[in-house]
Amino acid sequence: MKVKYFADTDTLYIEFRLGDVAETRELDENTLLDVDANGEVCALTLEHASKRADIPHFSYEQIAA
Repeated sequence: MKVKYFADTDTLYIEFRLGDVAETRELDENTLLDVDANGEVCALTLEHASKRADIPHFSYEQIAA
């Protein structure tokens, strides 16, 4: 998984897994979901991210199964 924040456009891009994007679905005017040919989620894009998420404060935690 990769998380990228583009400050110049205030866009947050979260890539969940590599794959060929077959379709980009618009969830709302500022949220896009990329899926592969099987409908599996590849990535999520959030526009105006600093207003919609707590961008300066990011943490990642993996919980053991």
